[in-house]
Amino acid sequence: MTDSNPLGALALHFLTLSLLAVGGANAVLPEMHRQVVEVAGWMTDAQFAQSYAIAQAAPGPNMLVVTLIGWNVAGFWGALVSTVAMCGPTCVLAYFVGGIWDKFREAKWRRVVQTGLVPLTIGLIAASGVLLAEGAARTWSTAAFTVATAIILMLTRISPIWMLAVGGALGVAGLI
Repeated sequence: MTDSNPLGALALHFLTLSLLAVGGANAVLPEMHRQVVEVAGWMTDAQFAQSYAIAQAAPGPNMLVVTLIGWNVAGFWGALVSTVAMCGPTCVLAYFVGGIWDKFREAKWRRVVQTGLVPLTIGLIAASGVLLAEGAARTWSTAAFTVATAIILMLTRISPIWMLAVGGALGVAGLI
């Protein structure tokens, strides 16, 4: 798809990603970034990181970033197409596979598959965190805040929303 048909490109991109998003939309964030920033050039690193931050601060599912990407690319219709493309296939798949999966809840192979998906999901989400940190750390102060936030969140049980609030306050004050 080319830029002459951003809705078609968005639909194809998010339809594909929806089937790979083991662990949620955050697990495929690096590929979203690659397609939206590096391949299509629809957003900058900073715009992508800002859209992610807004999506995480808003109430609702973590896939709201998909809606914001669509909005940035093609307005209302882009938001709608992106959201439906990301949610539709996985909802249908989850409905059918969930019923089958439940029938084999005691099967050894099911436990093996689930055990194998845990480190995969953690790795994908960790890669997303690194990608977002790179996009957010545009100056020494934002880099320092990013590192401090990561350390604080790893060592404490503080809610990430507090760090978002602190970051927002520092941004309003012009410190980052």
